[in-house]
Amino acid sequence: MTEDDAKAWLTETLHVSRETLARLDSYREMVLAETAHQNLIARSTFDVFWTRHIVDSAQLLTHIEGAPDGPWLDLGAGAGLPGIVLAILGNRPVHMVEERRGRIGFLNRVVQALALDQAVVHGCKVEALRLPPAAIITARAFAPLPKLFDLAHRFATPKTLWLLPKGRSAAEEVETARATWQAVFHVKQSITDSEAAILVAQNVRKAKAA
Repeated sequence: MTEDDAKAWLTETLHVSRETLARLDSYREMVLAETAHQNLIARSTFDVFWTRHIVDSAQLLTHIEGAPDGPWLDLGAGAGLPGIVLAILGNRPVHMVEERRGRIGFLNRVVQALALDQAVVHGCKVEALRLPPAAIITARAFAPLPKLFDLAHRFATPKTLWLLPKGRSAAEEVETARATWQAVFHVKQSITDSEAAILVAQNVRKAKAA
């Protein structure tokens, strides 16, 4: 997928307007500028930002069928991937959780600059977070599946949809998690990376002791 392909995919699949593409580009420029001051993304991805970061995040919106009404919860938001992209493209409230001070400051500047009224940055560890259950939980490169469920299960109901970008280890992580957690799991192929996947889970619950 080229950068032009990525923009075409956004337009054709998600019906993204020119104005919203411009907003996404403003976000891209903010990330690239900020990376001179803190390590937000790998420099090797600068020239493929639309594919590697924007579409990689936006594709989550193609897997939300069956999710209840309510907010997204993005754990370990980092540079705002996928949280900022989801806030620009979607109409749900987006709660982004990040504990690193520099990234908290950056996320707040992006939210203000792009007038993302539905986006909220929580500058704390997940363990300190106090929020009602979310409709959708996502986390990109945050923690292995069993630890993620341990940390975030209290923000979920049986109907909560978990959308978790993973690398080639997605299926292996599911098998490891099954020792302590039960859920309806599906592994979906990423459209931006042939070796990556999106783990979709619902009805996540503690496994019953044998």
